[in-house]
Amino acid sequence: MTGIVRILVDADACPVKDEIYKVAYRLNVPVVIVANSYFRVPAHPLIERVVVSDGFDAADDWIAEQADAKSVVVTADILLADRCIKAGGTVLSNTGKPFTGNSIGGAIATRAIMADLRAGGDIIGGPAPFSNADRSRFLSALDAAIMRLKR
Repeated sequence: MTGIVRILVDADACPVKDEIYKVAYRLNVPVVIVANSYFRVPAHPLIERVVVSDGFDAADDWIAEQADAKSVVVTADILLADRCIKAGGTVLSNTGKPFTGNSIGGAIATRAIMADLRAGGDIIGGPAPFSNADRSRFLSALDAAIMRLKR
């Protein structure tokens, strides 16, 4: 456990990195951007880039191992969210929706049902397009999560 509040970001396909940086700068919270390939990040003392191997789930494994009660994890990956919740972390989706111990079971079940439908050849739509409302909701949720952990 690091003891300081920090943000761990599953960087692959994360549409809110700029918003994360803004909140981090304003609240003076370190951010770790994790990916399995080189990723541009701002040159700033609060921002750290971690490039893991390209092994299956290497970024997820690194984040899950680092997550603790002082971490806010940003991910759209439901299985990673589950691992981080079990490690005591606060987990937010890219749209600001919190993953909690109470909600993660339903999210995992829905994910499994959708995977089964796709495997059976059913044509199902993907997630709704990312919107400005999602961006705004994410900013509010991240701010609130960090303030709660800093208390």
